[in-house]
This record gives sequence, structure tokens and C-alpha cells, in this order.
Amino acid sequence: MPAASRSDQRMSSKSPCTPMRSPSLMVILFSLLFVLQRVGLARCQPLSSAVELGALYSLRSSLGLRARDWPRRADPCSAWTGVRCRSGRVFSLNISGLRRTRVARRNPRFAVDGLQNLTSLVSFNASGFRLSGPIPDWFGTRLPPSLAALDLRSAAVFGAIPYSLGGAAGLSVLSLAGNALTGDIPPTLGGLRRLTHLDLSRNVLTGSVPAALAALANLSHLDLSSNHLAGEIPPALGSLSNLKTLILSNNSLTGSVPPQLGNLSFLVSLDLSFNSLLGSLPESLFSGASRLRSVVLRRNNFSGALPDSLWSLLPVLELLDVSSNNLTGEFPNHVPVNANARDGLFNLSNNLYYGSISSGFEILFQRFKFVDLSYNYFEGTASSTNASLAMNCFQNASNQRSTAECEKFYMERGIAFDGGTVPPASSPSGNRNWRYILAGVLGGLAFILMLVSVLVLFLVRRGVHSAERRGVTANVAPSGRVAQEPPSSGASVELSSVGDAFTYEQLLQATSEFSPLNLVKHGHSGDLYYGVLEDGASVVIKKIDAQTLNREAYVMELNLFARVSHARLVPFLGHCLEKEDEKLLVYKHMPIGDLSSALHRKPGREEEGLQPLDWIKRLKIAIGVAEALCFLHHECTPPLVHRDVQASSILLDDKYEVRLGSLSEVCTQQGDGQQKVFTSMLRSSQPSEQGISGFPGATCAYDVCCFGKVLLELVTGKLGISGSDGAGMNDWLDHTLSYISLYEKELVTKIMDPNLVVDEDHLEEVWAMAIVAKSCLDPKPSKRPLARYILKALENPLKVVREESHSNSSRLRTTSSLGSWRSALFVSWRNSSSDLTSLKYSATARSQGSGGDRSFSCRRTSRDIFPEPLGLAGEFDE
Repeated sequence: MPAASRSDQRMSSKSPCTPMRSPSLMVILFSLLFVLQRVGLARCQPLSSAVELGALYSLRSSLGLRARDWPRRADPCSAWTGVRCRSGRVFSLNISGLRRTRVARRNPRFAVDGLQNLTSLVSFNASGFRLSGPIPDWFGTRLPPSLAALDLRSAAVFGAIPYSLGGAAGLSVLSLAGNALTGDIPPTLGGLRRLTHLDLSRNVLTGSVPAALAALANLSHLDLSSNHLAGEIPPALGSLSNLKTLILSNNSLTGSVPPQLGNLSFLVSLDLSFNSLLGSLPESLFSGASRLRSVVLRRNNFSGALPDSLWSLLPVLELLDVSSNNLTGEFPNHVPVNANARDGLFNLSNNLYYGSISSGFEILFQRFKFVDLSYNYFEGTASSTNASLAMNCFQNASNQRSTAECEKFYMERGIAFDGGTVPPASSPSGNRNWRYILAGVLGGLAFILMLVSVLVLFLVRRGVHSAERRGVTANVAPSGRVAQEPPSSGASVELSSVGDAFTYEQLLQATSEFSPLNLVKHGHSGDLYYGVLEDGASVVIKKIDAQTLNREAYVMELNLFARVSHARLVPFLGHCLEKEDEKLLVYKHMPIGDLSSALHRKPGREEEGLQPLDWIKRLKIAIGVAEALCFLHHECTPPLVHRDVQASSILLDDKYEVRLGSLSEVCTQQGDGQQKVFTSMLRSSQPSEQGISGFPGATCAYDVCCFGKVLLELVTGKLGISGSDGAGMNDWLDHTLSYISLYEKELVTKIMDPNLVVDEDHLEEVWAMAIVAKSCLDPKPSKRPLARYILKALENPLKVVREESHSNSSRLRTTSSLGSWRSALFVSWRNSSSDLTSLKYSATARSQGSGGDRSFSCRRTSRDIFPEPLGLAGEFDE
């Protein structure tokens, strides 16, 4: 019996139907519910610390936050925007996007003393919130030890980075980008041993890259771009074993690239562009970088051949841009295999590469979205369809270098030249006849030009003399309209009332006596300096030397601001006209910068707060530019032409509202007033869209063409479309516009910026903007839409595609182009059965030189155009 009982007990214990395990299961469920309840209570628990409550009210007062965001008599943990609590303590504070009261906006200050008493704070985000002033010295020593993330991007912070900031030992993320910070990078930042993300880009920092940063063993992201850093790249940076992103672009770095950077085995993105680096690239730089996906080395002085280790990475690279250097050599015999690159970019343009391109490389290039080999010396034949091959020595391609130039290049290197671009043979008599005809035509044109020039000069001088006799002065016309007549030579007296009058001592103090450290750039009409006024306002000051430049050059710009005023134009603050030989103009400084820097932020790092420009903002920016052009073209009398519409002249405030800069070249449209007939004759005898003396054509249609490039830049995300003047870019435009069809929406996805995430409605808006861009780039200026029609189309993008995409040409022809903005917009599409698949976007004028022929684009020939102020944009008061 006992044995049987034990056997029965064992059997009953193994029975699957026994309820013996139910109590343990219930215990687990109750425990889980208890934990979840505790977590929920911790998150919903009201603020329990009286000290932290006082600290929050202190911040509310010092920052001047509105009651609707931080209401009184309400629990901050549950009712205050941007305040997050855990277990009754504040652990996250986000004031980005909040607004100050009207009174507080008059005198914004860097007043955040209350942070010292938030002892459990982990994250403080003030990006885009204006904290005008320097970072206080106590920031490093008295910040809460728990603080791990400090984000002050685009917060109007100025002054030096305090050395004490290196004492904030708990920081893992430090972002001070997009401000006006000056001075050196403190080497004490090397003491932030937990730091993983350091972003000091888009400031005015000077000095060298401190080698002490090599002590940041956990660093994965380092961005020091767009500053004034000089000296060599410290070899010690090669010890940052966890570094994934290294961006040192847009500085004044010199010397060679240290081979120690090849030790960065986890590196994914390397950007050293726009510096003065030289020498050959070390072979070891890429030998261990198997994770590398983006390499940008453009605009340096690198020489020699690209390392074999870099060629071996070509199949996996998504971006390789080594353009505008002195690199030379031939493509390697060994072609990389197992290529899996998709929609990437390979840019070797403006170098000294030569030799033939093997079929293996042509197959490899097909895997890239765009390949640019222009302005090299490649020879033989080429069959790549996605590559820009202009200005090489190919036999079967157009727009190549001359045979003599190619032979000279190969002869200097002791290499046999295998053929080239030879013009078709013709008979000697035919050549002589054509020479006589050409000489006659040119002689006639020269005589007509001389006659017309004399007449134009006579009329201009007569107009000036009559204006002087009438004592014309610059007055503000009603409704922002421009007066019909220019100011007289004595207009400086009347124009002294334009803006505020600053004393020379004020501006001298604001710029540290015009210190070279405050110099922003040398403009074509004066030097630009960054300054801080007595009230803490950041400004940009243009210093005009009236002895070396036109003594009245400043009058033209003052005259513009005296006669026109619009919210879409960059704000002009005032001037100083005290000295005879030196004139000073003052503009507001905006820290967010221009469209070029905002649009081309590095994507794919949302966790680091560097999100690419989304579609809503892109459309908003396009509408803002269209509004600015509408004002200049249609609300001013006579119409004004901007002449430099490109991404770098489109400035953005803190809410991504457009402020159009580069106003120093604004002029009245050609063809108005006394010179209408004669100017039209001159324009008809000159290359398309190039004005007299080689300057951009002063026509509204020219602005529209430039704006078309900006729109295409917004759609594709391609760098430098609106500011490019190379033949390679024209080839890219030919290729890209072939994917814009009025009748097939899906084609636009092949050229759309891959960083754009859009739904179906937004995709139609992208499609509509691409269609508008193509209309703006019509080769015939007379068929480009007016700015007011472009604005209507951008304000109603869905109507562009939903009402027009299914319309036939007969219906379009019956619609008045003057009575309908849609018919005016599509006038260039009606007479083309191929949707304008091949357009020429630049003037046909060419310049002979060492670089060969280059076409004129929508950008001024001078690189020193002043975009007031370029890259230094300021927040507008509401």
C-alpha cells in the first residue's frame, strides 16, 4: 500500500490537468501588474520637491515663458510643456519651440540659473530658443551631475565656450551648433569622458583642432564644420576607436591627412571638404575602414592618385566626392566586384585623371545614381549613360577638350595619346567662303553694337544731367513701390535717415576694433565683420573703403532700403556715415543660416537631433521665395531683378520663414524707360540671358530660371544645383528633367531626395513642384511663367497635377495664358510633345581658359557676391 500510494502521488503530480501550478502563474501576473502600476504612478506622480518647483518658477521668470505653456497653479509634471518627471523629480526639460512673452522678447537673455537646482535633470534642450548671451562660467561646475544631454543648437549664443564646461563630467551629448561662438575650442572638453556626440559646427570658432579631444574614448560623432579653424588635423584623432562620423569641412585646415585616421575602423562618414589640405592621400587611410559609406574630400589641394584601398571600397560607398582637387592617375586595372551601391554619387570632376575607362568600370558606374567625370583628361570611347563626361578627351562625346590641349597634357606626362576630338574635314575653298561670311557678319554686328552703345551712353548721360537739374532725391514710394528715378550724387544726406545711425565707436567696440578674428569674408563691395552691439544683439557689419571702391557704392544699397520694405527681404538695421573714406552698413545676424546649410544636413541621425529638412518646410520655403520674387517683380515700379537667386542667398529665421539676401546686385529690369528699345537690341545681339558686360541678365525671366534650380534642389536634395556653373551640372539637369512628366507621377520618385518621407498627397506636391521647376527652366525666357503664377501654383500644388495632368493640349490652347495662372504656368509644355526632355539652362556664352569652355548659369560670375549676410542669419521679432 505505501508503494502504491507513492506511485499514485507521482502520477497525479505529472498529470497535465493538475491545478498545482496555478498559484505560481497568478503570482507572476500580479507581480507584473504591480510593476506596471508602479511605473505608471512614477510617471504620473506630481512634483514632490519644493526646491525643484522653485527652480522651475525661476526659469519661468528669467526666460519670460508664456502662461499658456507653463501655467501657474498647475503641476509642472503634468501641465507644463516640455517638462517631464520621474518619481516626482524633473529629469527632462525641453524649451525648444516655446515662445517668450511680448515683454521678454524685447530683451532675451541667457538666464537659466534655475537649472542648478534641478538635481535629477538628465536632458536640457533649448535648440532654436533664443538665449542671447554667452554661456555662463558656472555651466560646467554647477550643472546637475546627472545631466547627460545639453542641446543649445541655433540658440543665438555668442562669446567664448567657457573652459569650465569641461567639468560637466556627466555629459554624453553636447551640441552648440548654429550659434555665434568665438575663440578657441577649449582643450578641457577632452575631460568629458562620457561624451558620445560633440557638435560645434556653424560657429565662428578659431584656433586649431585640439589634440585633447582624442581623450574622448566613447565619442562616436564629431562635427566641427563651418568654423574658422586652422592648422593641421591632429594625428591623435586616430585613437578615437568608436568614432563613426568625422566632419571637419568648411574650415581653413592645412597640411596633409594624417595616416592615423586609418585606425578609425568604425568610421561611417568622413567629410574634409572645403579646406586647404594638400599632399597625397595615405594608403592606410581607407585600408581598415570597411564600414565607410560616405567620403567627401572636395575643394582641397590633394594630389597624386586615389589609394587602391579607396577603390576597393567603391562597391559599398554611397557617396564619394573628391572633386576640385589636383588628383591624377588612371583607373586601376582591377575592377571592384560585388558592387551593391544604389542611388549613390561618384564625383571625380575637376581633377587631372586620364586614360581610358574599362567596360568593368562602366558597369560599376551604372550602379550609381549620378557619376561626374567632367573636367579631366579621359580618352578613348565611353558608353556610360548616367555619367557627366564633359571636357575630357573622348572621341564619341560632345563638349570635349580640343585635340591640341589633350595632346599637350599627355605629352607632358610622356604618355601616348590615343586619338581625340577631331573636327570633320572640309574643303579649303569651303573654309575660305565660311571665313569671309563669318567676317562679314561679325563686322556688321560690331558696327551695330558700337552705334547702339553710343546712343545708350548719350541717353544715360542726358538722364543723369536732367536728374541733377531737378534735384532728384531718394524718397520712399507708397506701398513699397520704387521711385522711378535714381538718387543724385548728394543722396547720402537724405539717405542718412534710413535705419538707425550708429556711431563709429559703437561699431568699433562691437567688432573688437574690426579684429581679423571677427572677419566673416571679403565681399565684392566691402569686408564683412561679425559684431555684438551693447544690448547683446548680434549683427553683421559691411565695411566699405570709399577710397579704393566707388565712393558712392554704398548709396545704391541704402537707396534700395529707403525705397522698398518687405518682410521677405533681409533686415537692414542701420549705418555709420561719419567718415569720408569709410562707410559702414549694419544688418541683423541670423544664426540658422541659409537654405544650403539647412537643406544639406547629414541625414540618418534622427537620434542625434539632426533631422533632414522635411517636405512641409521645403514647400514653405519655396512659397516664401516666390513671395519675395512677386514683390520685386510685380509690386515694385519699375520691376526689380534680384540676379542672384540661389540656396545660399535664401536666409531662414527660426521658424523657417524666408528672408531673401544678396540684395547688393538688385537692379531694375532691362527694357524699361528710355532705354527699352536700345536695350532690347543689345540683348538680342548677345547670348541668351547674359547682360551687358557679361553680368547676369537684368530680366525677371532670369530670376525665374534661377528659382527653377532652387525648386529642383528642394525636390532632389542634390548639393549645389542653384549655385553651380559647370557643364557637368547642365548634363545632370538634362538627365534629371527627363524624369519630370506632366502625365506620369511615379517618374518623379526616381529623382526625389531619398531622405524625404512623404505620403500620397505629399508625393503629388513633390511632383507639382518638379513640374513648376521644369516650367521655370524653359530655354525660352518668354515662355517661363511669371512669379505671381509660380506663387499660385506653389500655394495650390494639388491643383497643378490634379487639374492639369489629365488635360489635353487642345484644352490648354483654348485657355488664356493671361487669364489663368495654370495656363500661364504650362505655356512651355503646350508646344512640346516630349515634355522638354532636353533643355539648356544657361547662356551659351563661353570663356576660354585652362579649364576649357564653361557655360554661364544662374549664378553671378563673381564668387564674392554678398548675401546679406551669407550664412549668418538672424531671428526676426514678431
